[in-house]
Amino acid sequence: MQFHKVLLHICNMLKKLQQKWKVTKLDLLLILITFAVGGSLCGFAGRKIMSFTGIEKGFVWLVVYIIIVTIIWPVCVLLVSIFTGQFSFFKKYLTKVARRFSGKKATETTKQQPLPAAQTNGSIENHAPGSLEPVCNIAIFASGAGSNTLGLIEHFKNNPSVNIALIVCNKPRAGVLAIASNAGIDILLIEKDRFFNGDGYVRSLKNHHINLVVLAGFLWKVPVTLLQHFPGSVVNIHPALLPKYGGKGMYGTRVHEAVIENKETESGISIHFVDEIYDHGVAIFQAFCKVEKDDTPQSLAAKVHQLEHLHYPRVVEELVNAKNTLNKQGVPQY
Repeated sequence: MQFHKVLLHICNMLKKLQQKWKVTKLDLLLILITFAVGGSLCGFAGRKIMSFTGIEKGFVWLVVYIIIVTIIWPVCVLLVSIFTGQFSFFKKYLTKVARRFSGKKATETTKQQPLPAAQTNGSIENHAPGSLEPVCNIAIFASGAGSNTLGLIEHFKNNPSVNIALIVCNKPRAGVLAIASNAGIDILLIEKDRFFNGDGYVRSLKNHHINLVVLAGFLWKVPVTLLQHFPGSVVNIHPALLPKYGGKGMYGTRVHEAVIENKETESGISIHFVDEIYDHGVAIFQAFCKVEKDDTPQSLAAKVHQLEHLHYPRVVEELVNAKNTLNKQGVPQY
């Protein structure tokens, strides 16, 4: 019975760590392995260094040893994290530790979050400091390299009325995570079971006062739970001219292959609101490009990517401005 209680306590502790660090179970395991191996490497290296000092074991030896281990521990952990694939996590973790020791209270979360919102039902009610202009907090959902995410970040980085508050991703190795980390934006790694069968991470989004959800190459279907909490405030971009070449399984190269196989003369992008059906929501904007006879799926993808990068940030900004205008007029936003 006592062993059962200890095991339950350890499981609860690990669950809290996973929630605190916002990582998957696999990444949590790799992080703990990195701590253990890094600590062992640090202890071994510390003893080796002490063997060259000529100091006899005693109080002075212990003090010097502690100082050396404290200095080299970050290096050892970062070195091990390269091999466990957790370098980005430990870089951020050690940066936060350094801030605490230096007396700086600003953290990544407080830097990114604006003033608390009165509601988070899709209306834009936060305000930029020293301004009456409302702030829209955006969560970007992405699964891949993150080129559209980067475009959105760059587009809004000097806009005081728009804050990219959170990057949500379902793949621990996705390139978009490095983009988010470099931009100092909070990351939320999500798991399938909770996303589809739990709360859809609505609580996490509300904790960041999200007003608008923008999908940028996100491959999972958005669950009804999330759509109900952000009605009319979830937007997607599709690499084809909907309603053609949409639906389950139609993403990336598959779309361009189908367009070429059916000898279409044009393709493009569709920006639309998201509903319960794949690629079905109300269209907001479409842009077109020609499909030449010698086009390949790769060359067509390049044309479509150009349209995405050109139009998606602009259309999202127009959507934010429209919601702001209606909000000022007292029209409820859903």
